[in-house]
Amino acid sequence: MKKVALAIAATVALSACDSDQQSSKSIGVAQASAESAAAKQGPLTAEDAQAFLDNAQIRLEKMAQEMSHAAWLASTYINLDSQYVEALASERYTTMAVELASEAAKFNGLELDPDTRRKLTLLKQGLVFPAPKDPALTTELAQIGSKMQGMYGAGKYCREEEGAEKCYTLTEMGRMMATNRNPELLKDLWVGWRKISPPMKPLYERQVEIGNAGTEELGYDNLSVFWRSKYDMEPDAFAADMDAQWGKVKPLYEALHCHVRAKLNEHYGDEVAPAQGKIPAHLLGNMWAQEWGNVYDLVKDKDMQAPYDLTQLVVDSGMSEQDMVKVGEKFFTSLGFESLPKTFWERSQFTQPRDRDVVCHASAWNMDGQDDIRIKMCINKTGEDLVTIHHELGHNFYQRIYKDQPFLYKEGANDGFHEAVGDTIALSITPKYLKEIGLMDEVPDESKDIGYLMQQALDKIAFLPFGLLVDKWRWQVFNGEVQPADYNKAWWKLREEYQGIAAPVERTEADFDPGAKYHIPGNTPYARYFLARIQQFQFHRALCEAAGETGPLHRCSIYQNAEAGKKLRTMLAMGASKPWPDAMKALTGQRDLDASAIIDYFQPLMAYLEEQNQGRQCGW
Repeated sequence: MKKVALAIAATVALSACDSDQQSSKSIGVAQASAESAAAKQGPLTAEDAQAFLDNAQIRLEKMAQEMSHAAWLASTYINLDSQYVEALASERYTTMAVELASEAAKFNGLELDPDTRRKLTLLKQGLVFPAPKDPALTTELAQIGSKMQGMYGAGKYCREEEGAEKCYTLTEMGRMMATNRNPELLKDLWVGWRKISPPMKPLYERQVEIGNAGTEELGYDNLSVFWRSKYDMEPDAFAADMDAQWGKVKPLYEALHCHVRAKLNEHYGDEVAPAQGKIPAHLLGNMWAQEWGNVYDLVKDKDMQAPYDLTQLVVDSGMSEQDMVKVGEKFFTSLGFESLPKTFWERSQFTQPRDRDVVCHASAWNMDGQDDIRIKMCINKTGEDLVTIHHELGHNFYQRIYKDQPFLYKEGANDGFHEAVGDTIALSITPKYLKEIGLMDEVPDESKDIGYLMQQALDKIAFLPFGLLVDKWRWQVFNGEVQPADYNKAWWKLREEYQGIAAPVERTEADFDPGAKYHIPGNTPYARYFLARIQQFQFHRALCEAAGETGPLHRCSIYQNAEAGKKLRTMLAMGASKPWPDAMKALTGQRDLDASAIIDYFQPLMAYLEEQNQGRQCGW
């Protein structure tokens, strides 16, 4: 995951210059030009727009650097003071972003060159919930967002155990749902976690109302149109393309669903896991049934196993945590990327400190928009963390290679690109790669590949419909198609239709189940994750073709391939300077999303599932 301080287009970079080196003279000139434009009585001109952008980018890059350091401090030294400093910086940055977005809207009707228009659009679209100009509504919107995130973060479920009350955090419940196979306990945890969200419903309803008002001031009909306008195409065309890509992979999902349902039925029986229809949501090893990898032990055949144990390979190698990061760096330098700067090794957090609380969730950081890039992890010597390191470094190398772009272009081509690039690199962690770096002696034959592909599919394929429907629900809420009285009904309609899962107990409008997923109270757009799952396989296929790989796609690694590295670097260096189809074409030769790469990658598994599903009644 990349670190995003605030939802404005350029904040993955967080800052584009060192404020100590920034010329005060250039700031003064830009501010004077912008103030002159603002005070101008006559019609605005293209020169006024350029002066405004020059000033806006200088202000944003300076403030973003302050924000990034405050956020790093708050994540690596958790205490009252660091949290206060981060909150203050966040408020200052948000206020500035809202102000500049509103100013950018003044140029909506002006005829401008494509580059200027793109920057103005990115400046407006960087916001997630635009606040109206009314200061009281701006304050209310900020308070609602803070309150909902606080409710989610403090959420726990308490239950009676052996005559005493035992309370569980979401992390603890997640571990239990991943490993426990007691259906009654799983149901209790599933229901218990969702008790945190009903109080959020009136807050969310009000947030949508204020956000829609702010969006209208920027020139958009509503938040639904605003969110769907961020992809260099008409909003309705973007939604249609999402559906079209889902249509390509739906047969694979349905085959996986059919097989998983049958295996759960074998384990639990008809009373708990029916052999037909929808799968009960609490049985899939995940609080939201969004990824199913935790039930691999129930789904696999007795003789099915992955071709290797990556964790064991890491342990046997004797690598330290920093050695694991060095392995990841070597992957990128083998593709022609520059080595990581010395400061990366001095300033990153690789392990959990013994003397203080820190946020261990892995993330990649760009502190100054130039070379101060870092990762923040509490690395364990596991295969999962070795893969995560490759993913996070994908963000860092992306951030660094577009460092010469203007501030507003220091971002992925669309919000799915950054996640997709990290995941693309992770797809190259194959037996071939592991042999080349000395973790394996021989590459296993293909007889065990189905086990590996099943593991991959239970997470990557199972996620796709959930990745699609979260924002489908929000789009319907934002444009008024779904009213507050039907929030929960609409949520479960989509979950049943797209995922083929069902709530384990009856749900009503007294519940607010969307709020039990962080990205709803946290206001994090979700379409990016669906896009990333599509794009990563499209990128992987194109890079493997550039590398001259002719074998199965799931066995390809681009490690040490100059041609693949050249294509990847060319695309990443573009940042957000061009519409994402241009960036897509630079790497793949295609301008459109194409989920057929997923079908290519999982073809052996699809053949296996079709054989296993013979005689079963699939669908729901």
